[in-house]
Amino acid sequence: MHIGRQYTLIEFVHWSRYDSFWLIVGATAPTLLYTLLGCTWLALPWVPIALIGTASAFIAGFRNNATYARAWESRQIYGAIVNSSRSWGLLVMDFVRAGNSLSEPAAAAVRTQLVHRHIAWLTALRFQLRQPRQWESMVLHSNSEYQRTHFVIPERVDKLEDMLRPLLSDDDYRHVLAGTNRATHSIALQGRQLAALHADGTLDAYHHIAMERVLQEFYDHQGRAERIKNYPYPRQYATISKFFVRLFVWLTPLGLLNEFAKMGTWQVWLTIPVGFLIGWVFTAIERVGEATENPFEGNANDTPITTLSRTIEIDLREMLGETDIPAPIAPQHLIQI
Repeated sequence: MHIGRQYTLIEFVHWSRYDSFWLIVGATAPTLLYTLLGCTWLALPWVPIALIGTASAFIAGFRNNATYARAWESRQIYGAIVNSSRSWGLLVMDFVRAGNSLSEPAAAAVRTQLVHRHIAWLTALRFQLRQPRQWESMVLHSNSEYQRTHFVIPERVDKLEDMLRPLLSDDDYRHVLAGTNRATHSIALQGRQLAALHADGTLDAYHHIAMERVLQEFYDHQGRAERIKNYPYPRQYATISKFFVRLFVWLTPLGLLNEFAKMGTWQVWLTIPVGFLIGWVFTAIERVGEATENPFEGNANDTPITTLSRTIEIDLREMLGETDIPAPIAPQHLIQI
């Protein structure tokens, strides 16, 4: 997520330079043919091209609204995860107390286990959400290049096994890694331990139900995040948006030839800058929508799930009274990851 005031013009131009090259070619070629070789048949009436432009604007706007909704929902999901995680830490610290079945050192060990296992869930979830999908846009050269030069995605360089090892017992570690959905198994282990604590009298029925309810919230948050991750923006709408925009930007110079020729002989050369500018506006809008579709893939505009997970981890470890607290994740070139 970009946290600066805005992207600089240089950054935006650099990000879109590959599209810009083809836009210049598309505007220059027909102008040269029209002016130097007398191919006046290339000129088309502006009215039908304007109608295509109107349709392109509508479909691009529809797509951008839908992709923004996906991005905003992803941030809401992780905001809910932050709140539920703090609630989990509060319940663990208040309800898991020394008593007839637990000494104070044993109770402290159980609290640590429950909190660390939750951090393991956060870790497994963010690794799962960062796994690439075929329809995501990080494979595009402009996006991958920007990522390589501006920030590092930890989930692409770290190993989940190494991140989980300090957080789980040997049995839990083997159990979680044996499953396909590691995050789901982490929560299941939490429920199993709560049931055991209720059975031995450490948790009364009310406390057990309250903590199980928070685990259900985690499952709900995870399911909502997985829905966005595993269900792409409908391909038919993404495809028609791309086709309409491409068609319009390639036809625009053909429609501008006659319009500028009416103004005089040399004015026809204005087709090149004006055609490029119109095409760049529409292409940039389409690219922004494409880059916003998948808010968990690790793009520069995505929800900063790694940073938010670290924030939660710091809060929970401080609740436990630990002193070895990891530092917050600093932005890289104004990008929170």
